[in-house]
Amino acid sequence: MSRSVRVEDSPPLGPVVFQILVALADGERHGYDINKEVSEATHGYVRLGAGSFYRHLSQLCKDGWIVQTQRADDDAMGRRYYRLTPRGRRIAHAEAVRLEGVLRTARARHIYAT
Repeated sequence: MSRSVRVEDSPPLGPVVFQILVALADGERHGYDINKEVSEATHGYVRLGAGSFYRHLSQLCKDGWIVQTQRADDDAMGRRYYRLTPRGRRIAHAEAVRLEGVLRTARARHIYAT
């Protein structure tokens, strides 16, 4: 399997999945913190109930884009922690590049200006 993920080989991600991957870009986080970050980063546009949110996390784990980690420190408090895998980081990067291209097109067509 190739170590790199090219934009053209990676299908567009849904906003929930992309936001979860972005929330994990800076490091390991517990589920509640990820969900809170996604809601804040999207100004409430993406809001998930616990069941739906944990289904997304479960699928991302199955796909090998994130992993659940074990923590034994005092901060863990029985929470489940997750982190991006190298594959998940490459997929998130590919999506960011794809979205950057969409914005370039929108700017060229005077739909979006910075």
